[in-house]
Amino acid sequence: MSDKKSQTSLLNHSEAKVKLFGDYIQKYLNIICNDGYTKAIHIVDLFCGPGVYENGGEGSPVIALKKVKQTFYQFIDKREVKSPQIHCHFNDIDKERINTLDKHIKEKKLHYPNFGTLNLTTKDYLEIVEELPNKFKKFKDTKAFVFIDPFGYKEIKAEHILNLLDCNNNSEVLLWLPIQFMYRFSKSGTPEVLENFNTQLVIDKEQLNNEWEYIRSLKDGFQKFIGNDYFVDNFTLKKEENTVFCLFFFSSHIRGYEKMLETKWEIDNEQGRGWKYDSGQSTLFSVLETNRLEELLLDYLKQSRTNGEIYEFTLREGFLPKHSTQILKKLQSDNRLEITKEDNSKIRKGAFYVNYKEYKEHFNNLTIKLK
Repeated sequence: MSDKKSQTSLLNHSEAKVKLFGDYIQKYLNIICNDGYTKAIHIVDLFCGPGVYENGGEGSPVIALKKVKQTFYQFIDKREVKSPQIHCHFNDIDKERINTLDKHIKEKKLHYPNFGTLNLTTKDYLEIVEELPNKFKKFKDTKAFVFIDPFGYKEIKAEHILNLLDCNNNSEVLLWLPIQFMYRFSKSGTPEVLENFNTQLVIDKEQLNNEWEYIRSLKDGFQKFIGNDYFVDNFTLKKEENTVFCLFFFSSHIRGYEKMLETKWEIDNEQGRGWKYDSGQSTLFSVLETNRLEELLLDYLKQSRTNGEIYEFTLREGFLPKHSTQILKKLQSDNRLEITKEDNSKIRKGAFYVNYKEYKEHFNNLTIKLK
């Protein structure tokens, strides 16, 4: 695949990437627009491209604007106070791409001023990525979502992600990486683009056997780099043998992180890779995915854990609370769990309180341990 082709036509893997981006943006806007206190939302696309391609495909800025428009008329326009405002910032250093995007937005009437502001810029990535954290830290009742798709760009660094997240829980980041190129290069002499990641994330390329191990190393490395105050997971797309693309998402808030995971699992279900747990019979997929969470939980519950701890543990491993609950129900039916309740009241069978509401309000409601 040539860089030129990817810039002029929306390829299959990019369609999947844009779908994930669009699905998440829709969930994000639905939640934030209805949380009752957010007054403004900023959507920032740092490498936005032209938005429309020669083969008719639509890129991330056009998808984002369609979601903004849908959200405005579904929720915001029906309110007396038209809040929150949704401000869109699309950047690409290539002026021709920005001109194409600007023309397309006007022709298709994708944006109106009552949605919020629309800013099209041609700044260098390093300039704008330095500006954003200071801007985000000043936000009050305002949220930001940053999309970074640095195809062919060499200067992206892990510290940029951390700086964008470290803004008073106001921001989330989506990072798209073409792993197949990065892994191939990392096997035989690391170019500058990888040196930044491998060095900062302390990845030992000599210990890795394939791209999947590299993705796991990147996720673990990102998590260690940004610290446990923040959350990271990945979504992989396999175009063909040895061609894997990966989208990493980062959140400064556990609820936002859970919503991103929900979007990921919905797309997995559509593609036949979704959650399957029959608590006994292992399919090929369940060996790879389902049993992994079961194995992780069996190990994790060797010590007493509260419902709040299990909720956070499940999310950090890339699964949803309903997945853990399903496994806990099976363990309970097999009489393998010791469960105590904080107030010593009667324990209701099948109720484990592994969800955000209980995490926030009743973190220690239950204590669970393997017998």
